[in-house]
Amino acid sequence: MSEQPEEQSLDFSTVIASTVHDMKNSLGLLMQSYGQLVERLPANEQDSPERGVIEYEFLRLNGMLVQMLGLYKLGVNQLPLRPSYLDVEEFLEDQLARHDDILRSRHIQGSYEVDEFGLMGFFDAELVGSVVGNVINNAIRYTRSAIHLRAGLDGEQLVITISDDGSGYPAAMLENQSDYILGINMSTGSTGLGLYFGGRIAQLHQRNGITGRIALSNGGELGGGEFRIWLP
Repeated sequence: MSEQPEEQSLDFSTVIASTVHDMKNSLGLLMQSYGQLVERLPANEQDSPERGVIEYEFLRLNGMLVQMLGLYKLGVNQLPLRPSYLDVEEFLEDQLARHDDILRSRHIQGSYEVDEFGLMGFFDAELVGSVVGNVINNAIRYTRSAIHLRAGLDGEQLVITISDDGSGYPAAMLENQSDYILGINMSTGSTGLGLYFGGRIAQLHQRNGITGRIALSNGGELGGGEFRIWLP
């Protein structure tokens, strides 16, 4: 009698991660082709409302895929932390620059400031940038006319704040800040994924027994919602 081959178990999370990775690549190629198409349009047809919608949703989808891959890598201890010393003002400027076209198309004023000249931070620019980028994307969706980024020191920790002049975070989200996954709301399309990812990335940053964290509040600098991330 021939020996039956052992049935290989399917690691579903690995399959999902591989699929998400392929989706991210496909989305990138799609947007590259779209950008080339836009460049061939007459100048007076390039800045259309539809372009703003497409580019915003691209950033939103790409951000969610990045977060899903990041959380998978966190789960299997394969997400490397590569902190380095960075000029915080340049970092904030770069984050806004990535959203410049969308901000202009939606007539939203984007601004930034640092509390002291030459402020330096020691953190993973790619990971923290993905968190800040996700918060900016959400702020674009809910703000009225302005988004403001600010950085300063809270003791020995760097604090980056993103404020908007929208209606603020829902009360339930503020009350459940210790469990961001409770932010899932199918009626509004909120998954809570971005905040959960932001919290995990903040926690990866540790120094002298201090762990990074995030927090939400309302009535901030612009009167709307305010997101903060502490990086020791």
